[in-house]
Amino acid sequence: MSAEGAATHTLLLGIGNILLTDDGVGVHVIRELDASKRADEIGRRIALRDGGTIGLALLSEFRGLDALIVIDAMELSAAPGTVQVFQGPEIEAQLHGRKRTAHEVALADLMAAAQLTGCAPRRRALVGIQPSSTEWGLSTTEPVRAAIPQACNAVLSLLEDWNRHAC
Repeated sequence: MSAEGAATHTLLLGIGNILLTDDGVGVHVIRELDASKRADEIGRRIALRDGGTIGLALLSEFRGLDALIVIDAMELSAAPGTVQVFQGPEIEAQLHGRKRTAHEVALADLMAAAQLTGCAPRRRALVGIQPSSTEWGLSTTEPVRAAIPQACNAVLSLLEDWNRHAC
């Protein structure tokens, strides 16, 4: 996956455990974006990162970022495969709602720590995908698999919008 270290302005961070069916959808979206190279065409310095099941150790990767997009399976109280985008303060509101996976709690802690330490990127978004199952399994369920292109498009749309409105 592409990465430019300190020169990176935007981080795309896929979260999840790929051993738990739909829980790993964030990682699958990052892999799809990396394979398609579509993010490279946006005109920003972008790094793609498989954040796995997350942890506060990822906080150091936020330093110096202008923008962050996190992709994760989330409880959205919606049909499986539903994709929703949250930006700015909407992220905190979503992360403090009902949790379905353990790393949603860790993501809330990570985002709070970024705010407290002053390393939260100015632009940030969360692309959440409603899982159908988080049981043991190596592949996503059909509704979530079908949502991966939609989630990729949501990420690319955010990048394009942010690029158009860059300061």
